Amino acid sequence: MRHYVGGGFDASGVPFPLVDPVTGRTVGEVPAASRELVDRAVGAAREALRGPWAGWSPAERSRALHRIADGIEGRFEEFVAAECADTGKPRALAATVDIPRAVANFRAYADLLAGRSERSWHTGTPDGRGALNYTVRKPLGVVAVVSPWNLPLLLLTWKVAPALAMGNTVVAKPSELTPSTACLLAEVIAGAELPADVFQLVHGQGADAAGQWLTEHPGVDAVAFTGESRTGSAIMRAAADRLAPVSFELGGKNAGLVFADADLERAVEGTLRSAFTHSGQVCLCTERVYVERPVFEEFAGALAAGAKDLAGYGPMISAAHRDKVLGHLDRAAADGEVLAGGGVPSFGDARDGGFWVEPTVLAGLPEDHPAVREEIFGPVVHLAPFDTGEEALALANAGPYGLAATVWTGDVSRAHRVAPALDVGIAWVNTWNLRDLRTPFGGVKASGIGREGGDHSLDFFSEPMNVCVKL
Repeated sequence: MRHYVGGGFDASGVPFPLVDPVTGRTVGEVPAASRELVDRAVGAAREALRGPWAGWSPAERSRALHRIADGIEGRFEEFVAAECADTGKPRALAATVDIPRAVANFRAYADLLAGRSERSWHTGTPDGRGALNYTVRKPLGVVAVVSPWNLPLLLLTWKVAPALAMGNTVVAKPSELTPSTACLLAEVIAGAELPADVFQLVHGQGADAAGQWLTEHPGVDAVAFTGESRTGSAIMRAAADRLAPVSFELGGKNAGLVFADADLERAVEGTLRSAFTHSGQVCLCTERVYVERPVFEEFAGALAAGAKDLAGYGPMISAAHRDKVLGHLDRAAADGEVLAGGGVPSFGDARDGGFWVEPTVLAGLPEDHPAVREEIFGPVVHLAPFDTGEEALALANAGPYGLAATVWTGDVSRAHRVAPALDVGIAWVNTWNLRDLRTPFGGVKASGIGREGGDHSLDFFSEPMNVCVKL
């Protein structure tokens, strides 16, 4: 593992271990960036703003993004292997979601940029000659991108691509738990014929380390972050001192609503996906499902059976995270009912040293229970019945988070009434995680600030300026 600073790769810094979550074994070391190295990275990125990069046209930047996408595709299997090694996720998931989506991120923003136009207005004046007003968009400057461990490359590129598209320079800090695909991305960008120092990469922890030094740095003009709400609050306080704009995608405790008129087989299948993809370690995963009472027992039985039969799931990212999830399960087992899972699987091989938790279905817990209110971020879902649509909405909207929700119903009128009434940034009806990269993505309440996707990202990573010309 290496940093990428000042146009070169650098392995300096006190190393910390890289652990395989599948087996729990240490498989490598990662250098932790010093404060001086973070300073160098920010300084190099700021200097690059005044170099050739400032003169590149949108068309040139668009072509550069396509070259980066080409580079990822050309090393596809390396990226898949690195993503699986860091996260423990199944190859099928990395090869069909994470790496293809990273490619799509660069291509989507390249295409949006190439077709983007700004508005203009003819303005009347007392002398009758008029004026022309038009907008131009200028880069924010140096952008810090701090990405999480659950979808390391997908979420890193989700921010890097639009930041570069709008002419910014980027200093990226991936999670210390999953640095490998970020290193490969740096190699790809280094070979994509961009001007020197447009992209920098530093590794390290968050608090009192590279993450904090980067987000607090006076030379950073904006921060884009995905991760825990608590960390987002700390970054926001630091950014507030210099009035730097922030874009946050934070935690969630996502609800699913299953109405009695839903196709139950489809709802069960969809909920198994939404609850247990990547072992629940996706910000969009469903952690609580409210089921209309006439079909509650049938749905609960089918979901529990499906959870017991799940195969090919992965481990928790770390021992600490596994222990957090198991702590929730211990309390839930004492206070409610475990319909499936609830423990640690036994494999009889090296995986028994890893950070595994069984796919778990809970029921019977009160709404104020920690397992129902707090984000677990693991393969855990709680089921509860409801009697009316109003009750379902009240249950779904309760709590501090508001990222995503699912609605399962056969009534199209109900779908259009219920979905907009949910206090979330995105609601799926009879599906889950079906994404169009042009649409707004983000959360409300403690789930985030701002929106990503399409023009929303391009607008965040640029500053609009008005030019008025008297005719």
